[in-house]
Amino acid sequence: MKKHSLFFILLTVVFFVACNKEPIDVTPPDDNPNPPPTTQVQFPKKEMRGVWMATVWELDWPMGKYGVQAQKDHYTTYLDLFKNMNINAVFVQIKGMGDAFYNSPYEPWSKSITGVRGQDPGYDVLKFMIDEAHARDIEFHAWMNPYRISTAQPYPELHSSIDPSWVSNYPTIQIYNPALPEVHKRLADIVKDVITKYDVDGIHFDDYFYPADVTISDDAEFAKYGSGYNNKADFRRGNVDKAIKGVHDIIAATKPEVVFSVSPASDPDYNLNKLYANVPYWCEQGWVDVIIPQLYHEIGHPTADFQSRLNWWAQYSYKATLMVGHGLYRFGDPNAGAAFQTSAELQRQIEMTRKNKKSFGNIMYSAKYILFNKVGVTDKLRSLYTHPGVIPFLGRSVAGDPVEPSNVRLEGNTLKWDTSNNVKSVVYYFTDLAKEGIVIAVTKAKTLDISQAGNYCVTTLNADNKESKPSKFVVKK
Repeated sequence: MKKHSLFFILLTVVFFVACNKEPIDVTPPDDNPNPPPTTQVQFPKKEMRGVWMATVWELDWPMGKYGVQAQKDHYTTYLDLFKNMNINAVFVQIKGMGDAFYNSPYEPWSKSITGVRGQDPGYDVLKFMIDEAHARDIEFHAWMNPYRISTAQPYPELHSSIDPSWVSNYPTIQIYNPALPEVHKRLADIVKDVITKYDVDGIHFDDYFYPADVTISDDAEFAKYGSGYNNKADFRRGNVDKAIKGVHDIIAATKPEVVFSVSPASDPDYNLNKLYANVPYWCEQGWVDVIIPQLYHEIGHPTADFQSRLNWWAQYSYKATLMVGHGLYRFGDPNAGAAFQTSAELQRQIEMTRKNKKSFGNIMYSAKYILFNKVGVTDKLRSLYTHPGVIPFLGRSVAGDPVEPSNVRLEGNTLKWDTSNNVKSVVYYFTDLAKEGIVIAVTKAKTLDISQAGNYCVTTLNADNKESKPSKFVVKK
């Protein structure tokens, strides 16, 4: 009887596999948020292709350029290069040291802009940066450090709106005290101010929460606010939880289409026990939309292997969309090890993330190293981004659902289609419908000159990066 049962099971499996050799209609797979749905052809995986632009210590911008036009030219040079490379998002640091890249009621103008903290640069830096990015169809994510005010003594004079009791001074760093409810509220107020005044696509936090290199003095705070916690470590993690949740909630209530992302350190234990950042918990609770761990070591590293860390973050990203941060600065650095003396390591890493079902993008640290092109790493990145990429839907749905393009047609060598509402269009090309297609354009236009024989279809993208069903294919002979 057991032998007959086993035979029946094997026969069922063989039948199921045989029946599934033919393509079938499926709903959108979990590993591709909002692809063109219900279709047999294979569309390319969506991905954000981003760059971090560090402004603290003027690392990437403005790099000592204090004239207004020189600053603008420096920034647009970056954007023109990014656009040419099919990079579709930039993460610009607008609050690195308890300061601001705009006229803020809460923090002074950043020293990074003029060389003098609190000095008005004479133009709206943040609006300029956002407008120039959007003019090139590049998303702008406003990168903030939540707590840091200064890393050099004598510490600067505090903004008039800041109560000195909210600030903790240590030998090597001055920070907003993460234990205080007033600080949690101030952080949420700063975020609300930015997303209300400016058309940012996202708010982004880096990996600095509690400072890891100092002994935290929080006895008084623990005595006052720690009654619900078993120990100080849990208390500190709870404080950062409250700050993250507060930012999420203010975004959802004020401008829900804004994406909230965090880039934790690669090491989960370091995040949890040194920075007191319980990142998987935030992902599980839905408090962050995107998680971008900084996987800056090579594949095969003895203690921080890229592949192992990628797999860990994929497992524990929960409701958040996973993207990967790459240490572009390590390429060509003789102290970084043999793996980073050739651009082949970057190709291996990106190919690995593309194969991972939970991963939907790659963010490079940092901008100036794209200019430097050490060991040809920029050329390699360009070759990996040959075709445009489509950013997946990441946050909360606000815009109306996109409608499939109509009247898609060929007129000579021009592909034409009709759309309605404020949408962009994605044009896909397939040499063979049995093979994966490519994106040949993400455009606000409704026409595209084409030359290659093959199969074309068009979708629309709304402001939330939700994608419509694909149009019927048109064939160019």
